[in-house]
Amino acid sequence: MAPATLPPADLDGLDPAYSRVVRAPEAGASVDRGWHVLDNADRLEELGVEPVGTILCVHGNPTWSYLWRRLVDAATLAAAEGADAWRVIAVDQLDMGFSERTGTRRPLARRVQDLGTLTDALGLDGPVFTLGHDWGGVVSLGWAIDHPELLAGVMLLNTAVHQPENRPIPAPLRLALQPALLGGATVSTPAFLETTLALAHPPLHASIKDGYRAPYRGAGRRGGIGGFVADIPVDLAHESRAELARIADSVARLTVPALMLWGPRDPIFSDRYLDDLIGRMPHADVHRFEGAGHLVAEDVDYASAVLTWLGDGIRGAEATPTAVAADESARPPLWRYLDELQDSDESAVIDMVPSSGPAPRVVSWRLLSKRVRQIASGLDSIGVRKGDRVSLLIPPSADLVAVLYACLRIGAIVVVADAGLGLRGLTRAVRGACPDHVIGALPGLTAARALGWPGQKISTTTLAAPARRALGVSFSLAQLASLGSDEELPEAPTGGDIAAILFTSGSTGPAKGVVYTHGQLSAVRDALAAQYGVGVGTGLVAGFAPFALLGPALGARSVTPDMDVTSPKTLTAAAVAAAVKAVDAAVVFLSPAAVANVVATSAALTDEDTRALAGVEQFLSAGAPVSEPLLAAIAALMPSATAHTPYGMTEGLLMTDITLDGIRDAASASGPGGVCVGTPSGATRVRISPLDADGAATGDLTDAPLLTGEILVSAPHVEDHYDRLWLTHRASRRGGVPGERWHRTGDVGHLDDSGRLWVEGRMPHVLVTADGVVTPVGPELQAESVDSVLRAAIVGVGPRGVQQVVAVVETSPEARRVALARPELAAAIRAAVDVPLAAVLVVPHLPTDIRHNSKINRSALSAWAEGILSGGRMVAP
Repeated sequence: MAPATLPPADLDGLDPAYSRVVRAPEAGASVDRGWHVLDNADRLEELGVEPVGTILCVHGNPTWSYLWRRLVDAATLAAAEGADAWRVIAVDQLDMGFSERTGTRRPLARRVQDLGTLTDALGLDGPVFTLGHDWGGVVSLGWAIDHPELLAGVMLLNTAVHQPENRPIPAPLRLALQPALLGGATVSTPAFLETTLALAHPPLHASIKDGYRAPYRGAGRRGGIGGFVADIPVDLAHESRAELARIADSVARLTVPALMLWGPRDPIFSDRYLDDLIGRMPHADVHRFEGAGHLVAEDVDYASAVLTWLGDGIRGAEATPTAVAADESARPPLWRYLDELQDSDESAVIDMVPSSGPAPRVVSWRLLSKRVRQIASGLDSIGVRKGDRVSLLIPPSADLVAVLYACLRIGAIVVVADAGLGLRGLTRAVRGACPDHVIGALPGLTAARALGWPGQKISTTTLAAPARRALGVSFSLAQLASLGSDEELPEAPTGGDIAAILFTSGSTGPAKGVVYTHGQLSAVRDALAAQYGVGVGTGLVAGFAPFALLGPALGARSVTPDMDVTSPKTLTAAAVAAAVKAVDAAVVFLSPAAVANVVATSAALTDEDTRALAGVEQFLSAGAPVSEPLLAAIAALMPSATAHTPYGMTEGLLMTDITLDGIRDAASASGPGGVCVGTPSGATRVRISPLDADGAATGDLTDAPLLTGEILVSAPHVEDHYDRLWLTHRASRRGGVPGERWHRTGDVGHLDDSGRLWVEGRMPHVLVTADGVVTPVGPELQAESVDSVLRAAIVGVGPRGVQQVVAVVETSPEARRVALARPELAAAIRAAVDVPLAAVLVVPHLPTDIRHNSKINRSALSAWAEGILSGGRMVAP
């Protein structure tokens, strides 16, 4: 036993002025206990400000109130600068931190009571927002449900309120709970504490580690750590199990605002615990910080997120998603033509390379419609419900189309992350989406098993019993179709229900899950139909997965050409011609990387191939800027087609459109440069938020010409929000028109005098030099005008504000190694580019994303160039 004390005055980042000791009676006992707390109330009083509310912070094991030091500082500083004044009280739980060592057992129910007696002693009044981490999250939620009269909201960092009976507790806790290890790992040695401190990403500075160690010097100070671990309810008989169950059940009835900030690299409280919490509080705002882990409070700036969220609650969130408009809800459903054409024997989908049987495989509307209804009914019969997440790990095929529309029909949310993300990116996407079910072909299911992806597993093919057991497969599609042979279907979802989570390419950071409602996906369909005349009976070659999946929604005959979907540049001209012949295609859609290889392999086309391509009426290529020479080269292969290059993104597949003739007309336009992507399509509106001198998009929305800034778009088919990325979603809506759905694209560009949009690069790639702001695409195009330059990237090195501009180029013939450009090449590039270049580097290949094989992460390339020019090894980027 030991009394409460104040922490040492020299702990890194902890202002001793916030520390004080509070006495509070112990529930059910005639004794007072001493609590150490951090409290900024006195500082707020000195500032002469009245708090708008209190944030009650509760740490877990084996941390202490030091965990919340940055929030106390940030809240106080914000109040001093005139923002909302929040009182922050961060407690040290009894037997922890610098609070009293009581020498008594403190199970969960007692800790919840302890916190209540403390807040009574403090005379705490509302509104109160709780904030908890680890087991402090459970304790804070216990306090929250017991104090509804004070509670205004709950906030959580990595924690859990429920341990599934059929799943083991996390391995680190299982190890610490071993009777032979418990005392040694948690009390007599600092092993448990040190293991926890090692979970930070990046590693904690030594002085921060010393801050966490300060109250736990010596075994006599660590009894609470061991007591906390021992209090984990590992089975139904544990004394804290009932209290944990009470809290878990009650949390599901909370209706107050909720925020969850999560580190997915947590080996203790993984995403499955986040998914459980979201299931109990589906109204919560959630943000997963990729790369962060258990000590998310150390890994990221959680304090700004907390204060931003609280501020939104007081002022009204600027980024609140707009309700689904009436016209979106009234749109025909995505499966409209599956119903209307269910008696048609016309072709609906063609597999050029089916997984089994002869090629090509032709699927009629009659067969596809029946298959969709049977799979949908089968899914419903095995318990797949509206709102369940279903991850689809199926290559483009008739199976993928049937499963996709079956899920949509019953209101299940399809999760689509293509294999182009690579194994690591795909793992991150699937785990982050936390699917309830996974439907996959054998390669996808094998990866899911090996990498521990969540969800019930369903195979596209019937597997032998040993393989089925090894992969944990519950059903096959054939079994689902048999179970659903009666075609009994549940009530259809509405336009406002979530339909899909589509992952971005991950070309400039971790792939993000983009959420669409049924109404918004229907609006995507309608925008494509209106812009390009795709409808019932149109033959569509889709060399890009989203268009293949939308084919049945458009009523089109669709085919994916023979290609490696993880590498669009594997597509050949002959494969495109074969696909065109298979559906008598009027429309062909290919990615820019695919276009380059189609042109490169066009010499292999036969006379029959050439005649087939001559029948194409519309050609589209999007996903990255397409140069005029490349578009002209592909147009020459389809001489009757109008060549388009639409501008869009996963968050809005069709925003603007321009034809090859339009690109040529725009070539003479004056202005800041870049790639012209045309005029807005349909109901789309485009605005610019001008850049300031620091390269930030701070200007009010405008459609004035020749002002460079971030591009914002608004349309019925813009996404609803990002999945479990509340901060990212909020930023994407910043500065929009209240009551309207605007999306910040992250692209930088300008409008010209004719209302055409020009893209100048990505916002993270904007350079700020001593001479001003530089956007990269214009100078890149100038560099690429030099005869031997195939592709260029413009990046900045050095501190922002005085960055030096560097050109990194691919050449023809291909460079053998990384090097400074030959003097004559460097001189030619400098003469072509209208910004001063500090250096010109030559590389064999510029690094690009996997999905498009064309998007360059200039931020990563900038860091690489800085290393090279600082004397580092001449290694490939």
